[in-house]
Amino acid sequence: MRLSSSLAPVTVAVALLLSAPYAAPAHARVHDGKPPAPSPFGAACRTAVHGSHVVAYCHNPYVDTDRVRLHIKCARWWDIDTDSAPVDAGPALTVRLTGRCWKEVRSAWISHQKVR
Repeated sequence: MRLSSSLAPVTVAVALLLSAPYAAPAHARVHDGKPPAPSPFGAACRTAVHGSHVVAYCHNPYVDTDRVRLHIKCARWWDIDTDSAPVDAGPALTVRLTGRCWKEVRSAWISHQKVR
């Protein structure tokens, strides 16, 4: 009987160790089949229209360079719509883009392209 009473605490300890949840080491990486989350990208742009002139400021707070362009659609059918030359907004840089129509501006927007 002494043998069984001395094995009882050891048996309980081994059972508790085997039933404890397994914690993977911190350096082990488990791939769940999902693609990695994309890194943040894109300059924040402010566009202002003053009569027939358009001015845009784009600030890039991220590491990747953002190639921005200003696109202007003019209100008159005979007025030529314009697209600015692409400008690279590097990390922590602010760039200024300008353009105009002969008469009124219908709309203006900025396009973004990631530079590889």
